[in-house]
Amino acid sequence: MSAEDLEKYESDMELSLYREYRDVVGLFSYVVETERRFYLTNNVDLQVRGEGADVYFEVTMSDAWVWDMYRPARFVKNVKVVTFKDVNVEELAKSDLEIPKTD
Repeated sequence: MSAEDLEKYESDMELSLYREYRDVVGLFSYVVETERRFYLTNNVDLQVRGEGADVYFEVTMSDAWVWDMYRPARFVKNVKVVTFKDVNVEELAKSDLEIPKTD
């Protein structure tokens, strides 16, 4: 496989992932971003934990969709993420879920 073939394959995968995102975003209420992944979910629980001087985040989600083009199944029943990095949780307003139509 040439570098050009690999680049085309990855571009096709990214486009396919975006189209899937566009199709499913209306099914979810929250966006969760970690340093490694982007999730859509309907249930999220964020806990700030500390041990000594270290602070970390524990994020538990259910009924989630994962933005990851290398996963064969992006729908996940339960997810638990433990991280020392920032976590962003946003509740989606229904108007935010409207993706512009492309012609």
